[in-house]
Amino acid sequence: MNLVDIALLSGAGLAAGTVNAIAGGGSLITFPALIATGLSPVAANVTNSVSVFPGYTASVFGSRSDLRDLARERAGLWQLVPTSVVAAVLGCVLLLATPARAFDLVVPFLVLAASTTLAFQDRLRKLVGHPRDMSPRRRTLSLHAMVFAGSLYGGYFGAALGVMLVAALGLVLDQSMARVSALKNVVSALGGLVTVCVFAAFGPVDWADVLVVAPTAMVGGYAGARLARRLPSAVLKWLIVVFGTGVGLVLLYRAVG
Repeated sequence: MNLVDIALLSGAGLAAGTVNAIAGGGSLITFPALIATGLSPVAANVTNSVSVFPGYTASVFGSRSDLRDLARERAGLWQLVPTSVVAAVLGCVLLLATPARAFDLVVPFLVLAASTTLAFQDRLRKLVGHPRDMSPRRRTLSLHAMVFAGSLYGGYFGAALGVMLVAALGLVLDQSMARVSALKNVVSALGGLVTVCVFAAFGPVDWADVLVVAPTAMVGGYAGARLARRLPSAVLKWLIVVFGTGVGLVLLYRAVG
């Protein structure tokens, strides 16, 4: 690894950590950077998953105020932890045990669908029911279902996970975008912890690259979380929609290219 590679990976880690905390999709920055330094696609994928994890933990710390407020209003929020962990493990197993091509073709449409869901969230709530009108049991089950689906996807692929989580959680939580984003950070961090454990044991991780990307991803994650909680809900929502749409189109181009 030369100085150019170090500079490239450091900048990519900083940008990815910031983007992941605000909207998600930072892997589209770090993954190509790792490829550019000479890693194979598989090695770059698992190295990227391990590298961005510290950024997720920093974003959780940066959004701790919103998390405390959310936890006070929703008792039993920590019951989501086992759901997220189990789903992320299943996602990792799928990644290591199955061909990725078929799923790669589906991913762009999932990301675009998530962006569309978030853009038309208010209209969709009229169809599926507003969270405040749901029974406690239905809200709880819906929240677990959304976390499970998001964590499964995160363990398998992960790109634009934040977009998908914000869109899904926003349908079942009657909370500000900042609080929804804070919960997204927790779910992303849990999935990241699982991928670190699985890929460190079974994947071809390039630890030298991790040591370069991880610290800057942590700085970016904290800064992005602090910025996200200061943005008005409408601005944060449309920022995620625009970025998610862009990510979906890039993934679609790569899948069919």
